[in-house]
Amino acid sequence: MAIDRSLLSPAEKLLWQYGVRDPSHIDLEAIANYRGAEVVYRRLCGCAARLVAAGDRAIISVGVGSYPGRQRFSLAHELAHWICDMDHGSFRCANEDIGPQNAEAKNIEAYANGYASQLILPSFLVDPWLDGKRINLDTAKALGSEFDASLTASAIKVARRAQAQTCVACHNQTKRIWSQKNLAFPHDFYVKQELHQDTAAFSMAFGKGSGLSRPVKEAADRWLQGPEAYRRTVETQSLKLPDDTILTMITLLPGK
Repeated sequence: MAIDRSLLSPAEKLLWQYGVRDPSHIDLEAIANYRGAEVVYRRLCGCAARLVAAGDRAIISVGVGSYPGRQRFSLAHELAHWICDMDHGSFRCANEDIGPQNAEAKNIEAYANGYASQLILPSFLVDPWLDGKRINLDTAKALGSEFDASLTASAIKVARRAQAQTCVACHNQTKRIWSQKNLAFPHDFYVKQELHQDTAAFSMAFGKGSGLSRPVKEAADRWLQGPEAYRRTVETQSLKLPDDTILTMITLLPGK
């Protein structure tokens, strides 16, 4: 594998240093142990994961109340703190810290999330895997299976690495919880706060559908607000997550 290591992120450089050349090589517990951190899985109250540090040793506790993909991201998040933020001591991270809600923030938790994403879904392995594949949740689901990552983390990665104008959004019945868009996405287009009644996502949110919807082309103004959005078309695909929120990938198609 020919890689320009000068272009790798800090997390990718760490993986490369440990000989990771394939998704199956990514062993977060082994990396944590090598770096002096013991990983334990147990019930936690009020947080998703915890890092307790003492000198050059640490214990990373991961809550067992969430699904495996979420646990793995929580472990990667705390490992990021241990590697990057040792001077800050211990961390007690809530669900809101370990997730996409604060992705645009410039703080220590947002950095740990970005580092964790690269530990689980390193771009130097994801980019060749994505080559030639469609940008939708079907691809994100397959990516998550290949890399042992959650669907949410995989969807965000697919959107961010796409050349098309793509974003990912999460809604509940009443509002948009978060959204993330890639660099190609127009800066003056935004995901609407509420789900449109004519979308598959709306039906899922109100119990009329489940599973993964088919990718469909629909009017952009069902999803987006922005200059002449009513003239544009998007391709969307939605899925109901275990917490009953709706995850949607939205790609803004070229205008006529």
